[in-house]
Formats: sequence, structure tokens, C-alpha cells
Amino acid sequence: MNTKKTNTTWKNKIHEIIYEADTPMGKWFDIVLFILIIISVILVMLESVKEIDAKYHDALYAFEWVVTIFFSIEYILRIISIKKPLKYVFSFYGIIDFISTIPLYISYFFAGSQIFLAVRALRLLRVFRILKLVKFIGEASELTRALKASRAKIAVFIYVVIILSIIMGTLMYYIESDDTGFTSIPRSIYWTIVTLTTVGYGDIAPQTHWGQFIATLIMILGYGIIAVPTGIVTTEFAKNNKQKGNAVDNGSNFVHTNTQSCPNCSAEGHRDNAKHCYNCGGII
Repeated sequence: MNTKKTNTTWKNKIHEIIYEADTPMGKWFDIVLFILIIISVILVMLESVKEIDAKYHDALYAFEWVVTIFFSIEYILRIISIKKPLKYVFSFYGIIDFISTIPLYISYFFAGSQIFLAVRALRLLRVFRILKLVKFIGEASELTRALKASRAKIAVFIYVVIILSIIMGTLMYYIESDDTGFTSIPRSIYWTIVTLTTVGYGDIAPQTHWGQFIATLIMILGYGIIAVPTGIVTTEFAKNNKQKGNAVDNGSNFVHTNTQSCPNCSAEGHRDNAKHCYNCGGII
């Protein structure tokens, strides 16, 4: 009985350190993890530079093994410190953690798999937990709602842009010659889209007076087109903020969440005063 209690205690301690960002140990663990992830991603980038890899290959490879072993231990501890391991294994972060850990191991069987080590960059999303920026996820949700509310208008706008690109591209194909790069209608449409979005690669350029005149109109039109979807989304965003402000004036209470993670199912985003998990009902 005492053994079971001891096992529960050390598992809870590990869970508190690894999953929580509200405790001192949890903060330090996440900060160290965050730094290692950044260093690991930088090392992967440096390995792609032939001059650096030729000179420091052994050192880069050795440190990559150190980081991989650390991530492997962390992954195992995350699994054994919760009551329902599969919830973590098949969660978003669980899958990312697994994918970012195995490339160096499978490199012994498949050459070139080290490139997948760059997937570790996705783990930088944990910065939201480290810096307690979970509250900004609410702002992201508002932006998502604004995008959903304006999706019909944006769809119509994109449809108009596509039609305009086809018409302008076809017109440029007939005005310009093959020598200037407008060898086909699809390639001319490609140029129109590149010009309309103000990217301007410069790989194709009109040479005739009429072609340059149309190109000028397209470039000017491009600046106006960029502003349209921004205005649509901003309008919807303002509506949401206005509704939120009305709710505050009416005395509505907004839910504040923390970084606490459920030891049973790893669910996050609980209320500050919550005693039970909203997902599985377990004690947190």
C-alpha cells in the first residue's frame, strides 16, 4: 500500500514538473526544454551548410545525440506520469514529440531522415505555456471567428481575382511575344498573379508599350486588392469586439484559464478555480 502511494507521489511530482508551467520547477523545465529545442533546430540548419558540417560534423552529431536522448527521456516521462498515456500519445503535442524524437534513431536504417529533425521547430509552440500567453489564444479565437464570418465575402473576392487574372493573363499572351516569356496562357496568368500580388519575381517582363501599360494597371490594382480582404476581416473583428464590449457592459463574466494540465488525460485550459477536469472529470 505504501509502495503504491510512493509511486503515485513521484508520478505526480514528475507530472507537475513536466506538464505544469505555474510551478518554479515546471517553469525551469520548460525554459530548458525551450532552449534545447531552439539549439537543436539551429544545429539542423548548420548541418545543411557544407562548410560548417565538414569542419564540425562530429561535434554537431554528438550534441544532436545528447538532445535526442533528452527528448526521448522526456517523452517516456510524459507517458508514465499520466493515468491515460494514449491520450497524450495521440494528442497534437504527443505526435509532434514522437516525430521530432525518432529521426536520429531511424537514420541508421534510412539515409537522409535527419531532415525531419527540423520538425522540432513545431515544439516551439510550447512557448505559449512557458510565457503564460494562453490568454492570447482567446484573441486568436476571435480572429478565427472573424475569418469564418467573412469567409463568404473572401471567397467571392478570390473568385473575382482569379477571373481577373485569367482575363489579364490571356490579354498579355496575345499582346506580348514568346521572346518576352509569355509563351502560353497559363504562364501569362502566372505572371499576372505574381504582379497582382506585388511579388514581382522579374523572370517575365512585358516589352511592348501596351503590355507595360497593362502591367502598370495591374500593379496599381494589386495594392488595392491587398487591402480588400484586410478590410473584410477587420470589420468582422470589430463586430466581435463590439459584441464582447456589450457583454462586459451587461456584467457578463469571462472565463480565465491557466496552464494546469490534467494528470489523467493531459487536457489543458482549465479554469483558475477548477477542481475537476472538464474533459474526463478527474481531479486536477
